Order: sequence, then structure tokens, then C-alpha cells
Amino acid sequence: MLNGKKIVVVLPAYKAELTLERTYNEIPFEIVDDVVLVDDNSPDGTVAKGKELGIKHIIKHEKNTGYGGNQKSCYKKALEIGADIVIMLHPDYQYTPKLIMAMSSIIANELYPVVLASRILGKGALRGGMPMYKYIFNRMLTLFENIMIGQKLSEYHTGYRAFTAEVIRSIDFTHNSDDFVFDNEMISQIFMNGFDIAEVTCPTKYFPEASSINFKRSMKYGRGVLRVSLTHRFHKWGIVKSNLYNKTN
Repeated sequence: MLNGKKIVVVLPAYKAELTLERTYNEIPFEIVDDVVLVDDNSPDGTVAKGKELGIKHIIKHEKNTGYGGNQKSCYKKALEIGADIVIMLHPDYQYTPKLIMAMSSIIANELYPVVLASRILGKGALRGGMPMYKYIFNRMLTLFENIMIGQKLSEYHTGYRAFTAEVIRSIDFTHNSDDFVFDNEMISQIFMNGFDIAEVTCPTKYFPEASSINFKRSMKYGRGVLRVSLTHRFHKWGIVKSNLYNKTN
């Protein structure tokens, strides 16, 4: 706990057998109370590795639901076990768990309700091996999103995020996409509900075992990002009313 807040780390996993242990061992358990591992029907030994590490809360999907579908299970379980702060961290060791302390502190001290770990602040992305086309793609999409949504984030595409339970409860993420654009929809919902988002600089590592979508999936993701950005703007203008922004309370 930190300032009396229960901290739960959620790990949306797919084929993470080779990287899960390294990720888990860097989690700062002096403040983290629980870990939730959701395996999206991996064909490898991700679940067995999780049990070997002693992870108490393990969910295995009977069929692959997609990246967004995996996160839905993560957040539902985190809220179910009483999380006050939820850290979403990819278990592929692309992002260092050592930032959990800083991200949790920002939220526990009530500075911001949401924190994103940005690969773009500084020069960590390219130095960590991000392919140039992905870097350019990231920058172009982020610029468009900032214009449409009216914000100034350095990136919208990181897989390392921290939220208060209040933020997660305030949005209806259950109807979001089950694909990668889930992350963008969630940020759009958070901003639409009036919450502020902080960013911290995050080093990143690209290596064979780290998850990464291919060029074709990147293009599909990009089209989804453009759709979410335009939907956000049109909803705010009152031109189109989107169910994406239905509130849960």
C-alpha cells in the first residue's frame, strides 16, 4: 500500500512465458499488494509460469479475446479485489516495472488520477530499438489526436498505464473494442469525463520476445485511432452522439 491505497498490477498476457518472470521480479512489492495475470489463451506455458511465480490471481481465457478483451478481464478483476490504484503493465518486459513506484506516488498523492509511461518523452523509444516507421507513425497519430481531442500528450500508444479505481469505474470500457484500439478509446473516454492525465518518461526495450504488432496490424490500428479521434471531436461538438461516452454511474 501507498498512503493507504491498495495497489494492484494487472498483466494482460499473450505468449509471455519467456518474459513474465523478469517482469514479475522487478515489481516493487513493498508497495504493490496484488498482481492479476490474465492469459489470453496462449499456446505456451504462460499460466504455468505464473503459478510457479506464486501469482494468486490468474485468469485464463478459454478462447483468444484480443488485447482489448484481455484488459477488460484485467480491470474487472482488479476492481473485484478492491484495488484503489490499478497499474496496467505488459508482461513482455518491454517496459520496466521499476516505474511503478513513481507512477503510483503521483496518484496516491492525488496529483493526477491517471499516469501514462511515455516512450516518446526524451529519446528512449529509438534508443530502445523502436523501428523508425513505428516511431514516425506514433508521432503522426499523436499529433492528430492532440488536435482532435484538444490535449498535449507526448503519446497515446504506450502499454504502461496507471489509474485510480474511480477513473476505471466512471467509464463503460466493457463496450470498447477487443482489439488494440481499446487503449485509445479508453484515453478518449477519460478525457471526455474531465480527468487529467500525467506522463512520466519511460525507457523501452525491443527484442525478439517482446510483443509487437506487424505492419498490417499497425495500419488497422492507425485507422482505428483516426476513427476514435474524430468521434471524440464530433461528440464534443454535438454533431454525433457516441455510445463510447456512456457513463457507468
